[in-house]
Amino acid sequence: MPTRRAALAALLALPCPALAQRRSVDPDLAFPTAGPRDWRAQLPQIRIGLLGGENEADRLGRFGAYRDLMEKTFGVPARLYPASDYAGVIQAFGAKQLDIANMSPAAYAGAWLDTNGGVEPLVTTEESDGGISYVAVMLVRADSGITSLEGMRGKAMAWSDPNSASGYLIPRFSLRRQGINPEQFFGRTGFAGGHEQAVVAVLQKQYDAAVTWASGQGEASEGFTRGALRAMVEKGLVDMKQMRVIWRSEPIINGPQTVRTELPAAFKDDMKLFHLALPRAHPDIYKQIERGGGAGYREVSHADYQFMIDMRRQEAAERRRRG
Repeated sequence: MPTRRAALAALLALPCPALAQRRSVDPDLAFPTAGPRDWRAQLPQIRIGLLGGENEADRLGRFGAYRDLMEKTFGVPARLYPASDYAGVIQAFGAKQLDIANMSPAAYAGAWLDTNGGVEPLVTTEESDGGISYVAVMLVRADSGITSLEGMRGKAMAWSDPNSASGYLIPRFSLRRQGINPEQFFGRTGFAGGHEQAVVAVLQKQYDAAVTWASGQGEASEGFTRGALRAMVEKGLVDMKQMRVIWRSEPIINGPQTVRTELPAAFKDDMKLFHLALPRAHPDIYKQIERGGGAGYREVSHADYQFMIDMRRQEAAERRRRG
């Protein structure tokens, strides 16, 4: 019989959900008509959470037009709540201080576990090839002399965030599948405080390598088509000539737009349609919030993220054993 780890590995490699669901490329999708909604009595404002991993000013700048469009469309105030790290958004969902947030798959799993199923996914990002996955990449400085994963033995590794799939959970899971114990393989590890911060820490020679997320499509020399690296290239924070990609993970399902389960069904339907129709109706806003190009969104369900729930439980069990 297959082991639990083998079963998780098989789920991790799945490129898309099992069921065909609505997509931004569907020709019959129309952006929601502007006007008041019946759910306004229960939601006098829309509270939007922003995950950490990028400096706060840049996050607020990228999401400003998105917030304004949401206010104009639904006729209620929309507020942005940037968190310093992934845990901040997870905890805010648990305290019912947020209504919607674009989560990483691991952050969604953490919020679902912390709230006992009190959150649910609506849509996830679809890449330019029609898939809905991304990859974790390990980066070193181009002048470091490190050209492969083996070259990181005994070196210093920067994880992005303990609640990040690509910046922590997936790399550790994948390395263990390769027979590598991260606690023993690397000489030193630490959390940099976010994806952007991890890459900067490598550039400043505080660590030898970092892991972050990328679409895995397009040219690595350009920071790929979408992701933390592409955003940093476009902001002038990194020149990919300074960096070398030495490892990448299996495909990981993109994180979902997440809402609290108890919110009105009509609100959830409006949020789905708002995002599904956004790329064609307002392409500039879509590109801003997604940090690069893609094909839009696709509906997802909780079942698509069950593997991440299982992985987080496994990681927690291993921490307890180590402790």
